[in-house]
Amino acid sequence: MSSFREFRELLVLSYDSKFISDTEFCFLYEYFMSKNPDFCYETYPAFSLDDVEEAECKAEFRVLKQDLPRLREALRIPANFKLEQRSICDGMEGLCMLLRRVCYPCRYSDIIPRFGGRPVSVISLLTNRVIDYIFDTHGYLISEWNETILNPVAMQSYADAIARKGAPLDNCFGFVDGTSVALPNGLIGHLFGPTEGRRHDAEILAESGLLQDLQNHAYSPTGQPLCIYGDLAYPLRVHLQTPFREAQLRPLMHESSKNCS
Repeated sequence: MSSFREFRELLVLSYDSKFISDTEFCFLYEYFMSKNPDFCYETYPAFSLDDVEEAECKAEFRVLKQDLPRLREALRIPANFKLEQRSICDGMEGLCMLLRRVCYPCRYSDIIPRFGGRPVSVISLLTNRVIDYIFDTHGYLISEWNETILNPVAMQSYADAIARKGAPLDNCFGFVDGTSVALPNGLIGHLFGPTEGRRHDAEILAESGLLQDLQNHAYSPTGQPLCIYGDLAYPLRVHLQTPFREAQLRPLMHESSKNCS
């Protein structure tokens, strides 16, 4: 099937050869004008990791070039992705495309020069396919209780790190907000969703099953309960601490809430 651009080029040739009138040409040329910007993606070279310099790789993908094959292996990225419209794309290209997309806010059209030969539609399809593949393959690591990063020894180390920063709670190992639990090492310990933004945090908490997981697993190596910390939208529980709820806070209560925020 011809693209809008190719059809318009045929119209020009037809008009130049006197096959269509002025009126027909003007009407058809405007009618087959694409609503999307026309990017000359064919003028850029196809993507090849060998052509990417080390500094460019770090700047555009935030991964060292030598580590990309290891990342691909760890994520179990397949050799190729077959898209809905039958395009077949290299797995490494798809991974690099996703890394470029999430490295810094950008439009799909902004990355055409790096991934030449790919129109915006294919870049969009491939990026989303890689995201779906990674989530389907590895999503359980954050959507379920992950003993690798949420075992008693690890959680106690998180609590110790938070306490050293001045937190009044010596058993708090993470912070909950919305649908995720953030750990002090920068990792997401638990993630639930997606959900509508208008939904209340307490409702999302109940649906996520996080409280039950905390009751089953959130204990120190000596068996003491560990907790996460959230705002006043959350219920107060042994494993979920919140700021003081009194209307008038005494100085020590105010200082405690401030140090936990």
